[in-house]
Amino acid sequence: MKLTILGCYAATPRTITNPTAQVLEIKNHMFLIDCGEGTQVQLRKHKIKFSRINHIFISHLHGDHFFGLPGFISTMRLLGREKELHVYGPKGIKDAITLLLKLGDSWTNYPLVFHELTSIEPELIFEDKKVSVSTIPLDHRIYTNGFVFKEKLGERKLNVDAIEEHKIDKAYYRNIKLGKDVVHENGTRIPNTKLTFDPKKPKSYAFCSDTVYVPALASKVKGVDVLYHESTFLESESHLAMKTKHSTAIEAAKIAVSANVKTLILGHYSTRYKSIELFKEEASTVFSNVLLADDGRTFDF
Repeated sequence: MKLTILGCYAATPRTITNPTAQVLEIKNHMFLIDCGEGTQVQLRKHKIKFSRINHIFISHLHGDHFFGLPGFISTMRLLGREKELHVYGPKGIKDAITLLLKLGDSWTNYPLVFHELTSIEPELIFEDKKVSVSTIPLDHRIYTNGFVFKEKLGERKLNVDAIEEHKIDKAYYRNIKLGKDVVHENGTRIPNTKLTFDPKKPKSYAFCSDTVYVPALASKVKGVDVLYHESTFLESESHLAMKTKHSTAIEAAKIAVSANVKTLILGHYSTRYKSIELFKEEASTVFSNVLLADDGRTFDF
């Protein structure tokens, strides 16, 4: 599981920082999460192929989280895309995007599929054999969701030495990986546990931005490996966090503690502060394993 931060600052873009966008690589999927202004440039800068992105998840319809999407969709047309592109986001996102395409007479020459979200309860919005994606309802000034990405348990790993010892034909390999025992011609049953190793433990990632501090949120992200949680303000501006429905670094850390996550990544910083290290310093007084998102930073888990 690899996370690339394309942008992680609040409000307006600057020459040195970008608004929210990130790419999650998980089980051969490449998911784009939010798409603020400058996302295309950041994708190019970090050599991420546009064509590998087939699913885009938009948390809410504030500009710093989706104003880069119309341009990205249009560029895919210019690049000759043919595959479907799926966009998951709040109701209204289809109207917003298609109006621009209509006015510019620039309809896509590939299938553009919108999945508009309205539920105020968690819901499964994507699933295949390898990964599932569910929403996390958040509390912001407009309808907003976070997202939980979960790997599914993979196939068992072959114990080559044991297989050779029992002289098992390759024709059985597929069933062995699926957890089945092997029965020899003489009727002897060889348990699967003797022929395989347990698969790697599935990983999980939760994206939470933007939201006011809601203690109950912890139950929605319980036990995830990595939690990205907005930390727009430091405690000195906690009154602004409540007013604008954002969170502080310490509040993000409290969620991490209550949810018993392994790693907390902070982001969505207000640009009023001199150093983002201040966010880590405050959060670390509550939760020990704190990492800082920053534009261009990658995390391998």
